[in-house]
Amino acid sequence: MSDEEIINLYWERQEKAIYETDKKYGRYCNTIAFNILQNNEEAKECVNDTYFKTWNNIPPQRPNILKVYLGKIARNLAINQYERKKAKRRDYTLEIALEELNECISSNNNVEKELDYNELVKALNIFLSKLSQDKRRIFLERYWYLYSIKDISSKNQISESNAKTILLRLRNELKNYLKEGGLYE
Repeated sequence: MSDEEIINLYWERQEKAIYETDKKYGRYCNTIAFNILQNNEEAKECVNDTYFKTWNNIPPQRPNILKVYLGKIARNLAINQYERKKAKRRDYTLEIALEELNECISSNNNVEKELDYNELVKALNIFLSKLSQDKRRIFLERYWYLYSIKDISSKNQISESNAKTILLRLRNELKNYLKEGGLYE
Protein backbone atom coordinates (compact mmCIF):
# COMPACT_ATOMS: atom_id res chain seq x y z
CA MET A 1 0.00 0.00 0.00
CA SER A 2 1.34 3.44 -0.87
CA ASP A 3 1.99 6.12 1.73
CA GLU A 4 -0.73 8.29 0.20
CA GLU A 5 -3.25 5.46 0.57
CA ILE A 6 -2.23 4.94 4.20
CA ILE A 7 -2.57 8.66 4.91
CA ASN A 8 -6.00 8.63 3.29
CA LEU A 9 -7.01 5.81 5.65
CA TYR A 10 -6.08 8.05 8.59
CA TRP A 11 -8.10 10.90 7.09
CA GLU A 12 -11.05 8.55 6.70
CA ARG A 13 -10.51 7.45 10.36
CA GLN A 14 -10.21 3.79 9.36
CA GLU A 15 -8.41 1.60 11.91
CA LYS A 16 -6.83 -0.26 9.00
CA ALA A 17 -4.46 2.74 8.79
CA ILE A 18 -2.62 1.54 11.90
CA TYR A 19 -2.39 -2.02 10.59
CA GLU A 20 -0.98 -0.82 7.25
CA THR A 21 1.42 1.57 9.00
CA ASP A 22 2.71 -1.24 11.19
CA LYS A 23 3.01 -3.59 8.23
CA LYS A 24 5.05 -1.09 6.21
CA TYR A 25 6.99 0.84 8.88
CA GLY A 26 6.80 -1.20 12.09
CA ARG A 27 10.35 -2.56 11.87
CA TYR A 28 11.68 0.87 10.92
CA CYS A 29 10.07 2.56 13.94
CA ASN A 30 11.07 -0.30 16.24
CA THR A 31 14.72 -0.02 15.13
CA ILE A 32 14.75 3.69 15.90
CA ALA A 33 13.18 3.18 19.33
CA PHE A 34 15.36 0.18 20.21
CA ASN A 35 18.59 1.99 19.29
CA ILE A 36 17.71 4.65 21.82
CA LEU A 37 16.09 2.57 24.55
CA GLN A 38 18.05 -0.71 24.22
CA ASN A 39 15.01 -2.62 25.45
CA ASN A 40 12.58 -4.61 23.27
CA GLU A 41 9.50 -4.09 25.43
CA GLU A 42 10.10 -0.36 25.80
CA ALA A 43 10.72 -0.08 22.04
CA LYS A 44 7.42 -1.88 21.29
CA GLU A 45 5.61 0.45 23.68
CA CYS A 46 7.21 3.42 21.96
CA VAL A 47 6.11 2.15 18.54
CA ASN A 48 2.54 1.75 19.81
CA ASP A 49 2.70 5.30 21.17
CA THR A 50 3.93 6.40 17.74
CA TYR A 51 0.84 4.92 16.11
CA PHE A 52 -1.40 6.52 18.74
CA LYS A 53 0.18 9.93 18.21
CA THR A 54 -0.04 9.51 14.44
CA TRP A 55 -3.73 8.60 14.75
CA ASN A 56 -4.32 11.76 16.79
CA ASN A 57 -2.29 14.02 14.47
CA ILE A 58 -3.63 12.86 11.08
CA PRO A 59 -5.85 14.75 10.44
CA PRO A 60 -5.31 17.71 10.68
CA GLN A 61 -1.68 17.18 9.66
CA ARG A 62 -0.89 15.63 6.30
CA PRO A 63 2.76 14.52 6.23
CA ASN A 64 4.69 14.85 2.98
CA ILE A 65 6.85 11.79 3.68
CA LEU A 66 5.15 9.29 5.98
CA LYS A 67 8.34 7.35 6.78
CA VAL A 68 10.15 10.48 7.98
CA TYR A 69 7.08 11.63 9.88
CA LEU A 70 6.80 8.32 11.74
CA GLY A 71 10.55 8.15 12.35
CA LYS A 72 10.58 11.59 13.90
CA ILE A 73 7.68 10.76 16.21
CA ALA A 74 9.24 7.42 17.24
CA ARG A 75 12.61 9.06 17.84
CA ASN A 76 11.18 11.89 19.94
CA LEU A 77 9.03 9.54 22.00
CA ALA A 78 11.99 7.21 22.57
CA ILE A 79 14.25 10.08 23.62
CA ASN A 80 11.59 11.32 26.05
CA GLN A 81 11.22 7.82 27.48
CA TYR A 82 15.00 7.50 27.67
CA GLU A 83 15.20 10.77 29.61
CA ARG A 84 12.60 9.55 32.11
CA LYS A 85 14.49 6.28 32.50
CA LYS A 86 17.80 8.11 32.83
CA ALA A 87 16.41 10.19 35.66
CA LYS A 88 16.02 6.93 37.59
CA ARG A 89 19.47 5.58 36.73
CA ARG A 90 22.48 6.91 34.87
CA ASP A 91 22.90 5.52 31.34
CA TYR A 92 25.20 7.26 28.92
CA THR A 93 24.58 5.50 25.58
CA LEU A 94 22.52 8.29 24.06
CA GLU A 95 24.53 11.02 25.72
CA ILE A 96 27.81 9.82 24.22
CA ALA A 97 26.52 10.07 20.63
CA LEU A 98 24.88 13.43 21.21
CA GLU A 99 27.93 14.79 23.04
CA GLU A 100 30.09 13.90 20.02
CA LEU A 101 27.80 15.91 17.79
CA ASN A 102 27.45 18.73 20.30
CA GLU A 103 31.16 19.46 19.87
CA CYS A 104 30.39 20.44 16.28
CA ILE A 105 27.26 22.49 16.64
CA SER A 106 27.59 24.42 19.86
CA SER A 107 29.96 27.00 21.15
CA ASN A 108 30.47 28.28 24.67
CA ASN A 109 27.03 29.88 24.52
CA ASN A 110 23.65 28.22 24.30
CA VAL A 111 22.95 27.13 20.69
CA GLU A 112 19.22 27.70 20.99
CA LYS A 113 19.80 31.31 22.06
CA GLU A 114 22.38 32.06 19.37
CA LEU A 115 21.07 30.33 16.30
CA ASP A 116 17.83 30.26 14.50
CA TYR A 117 16.87 26.59 14.54
CA ASN A 118 15.82 26.70 10.90
CA GLU A 119 19.24 28.03 9.83
CA LEU A 120 20.96 25.17 11.60
CA VAL A 121 18.64 22.59 10.04
CA LYS A 122 19.20 24.10 6.60
CA ALA A 123 22.98 24.09 7.09
CA LEU A 124 22.93 20.45 8.27
CA ASN A 125 20.86 19.41 5.28
CA ILE A 126 23.23 21.16 2.88
CA PHE A 127 26.24 19.61 4.62
CA LEU A 128 24.70 16.13 4.42
CA SER A 129 23.76 16.58 0.77
CA LYS A 130 27.42 17.22 -0.09
CA LEU A 131 28.60 13.98 1.53
CA SER A 132 28.99 10.72 -0.35
CA GLN A 133 26.14 8.28 0.16
CA ASP A 134 28.34 6.06 2.38
CA LYS A 135 29.46 8.92 4.64
CA ARG A 136 25.95 10.34 4.88
CA ARG A 137 24.59 6.91 5.85
CA ILE A 138 27.26 6.48 8.56
CA PHE A 139 26.61 9.99 9.91
CA LEU A 140 22.85 9.42 10.08
CA GLU A 141 23.23 5.95 11.56
CA ARG A 142 25.21 7.45 14.43
CA TYR A 143 23.49 10.77 15.04
CA TRP A 144 19.90 10.21 13.91
CA TYR A 145 19.34 6.48 14.46
CA LEU A 146 21.87 6.39 17.33
CA TYR A 147 23.50 3.12 16.29
CA SER A 148 26.51 2.04 18.28
CA ILE A 149 29.96 2.13 16.67
CA LYS A 150 29.89 -1.67 16.64
CA ASP A 151 26.57 -1.74 14.77
CA ILE A 152 27.75 0.90 12.28
CA SER A 153 30.93 -1.02 11.54
CA SER A 154 28.98 -4.24 11.08
CA LYS A 155 26.30 -2.70 8.84
CA ASN A 156 28.88 -0.97 6.67
CA GLN A 157 31.44 -3.78 6.70
CA ILE A 158 34.22 -1.61 8.09
CA SER A 159 36.30 -1.89 11.24
CA GLU A 160 35.20 -0.11 14.41
CA SER A 161 38.39 1.94 14.23
CA ASN A 162 37.54 3.00 10.68
CA ALA A 163 33.99 3.92 11.73
CA LYS A 164 35.33 6.08 14.57
CA THR A 165 37.79 7.78 12.22
CA ILE A 166 35.10 8.49 9.62
CA LEU A 167 32.81 9.95 12.27
CA LEU A 168 35.60 12.09 13.75
CA ARG A 169 36.44 13.47 10.31
CA LEU A 170 32.78 14.12 9.55
CA ARG A 171 32.33 15.99 12.83
CA ASN A 172 35.40 18.10 12.05
CA GLU A 173 34.11 18.78 8.52
CA LEU A 174 30.74 19.78 9.96
CA LYS A 175 32.37 22.06 12.51
CA ASN A 176 34.42 23.77 9.79
CA TYR A 177 31.38 24.04 7.52
CA LEU A 178 29.36 25.69 10.30
CA LYS A 179 32.26 28.04 11.12
CA GLU A 180 32.48 29.12 7.48
CA GLY A 181 28.73 29.78 7.49
CA GLY A 182 28.97 31.83 10.68
CA LEU A 183 26.93 29.31 12.65
CA TYR A 184 29.72 28.29 15.03
CA GLU A 185 32.27 30.37 16.90
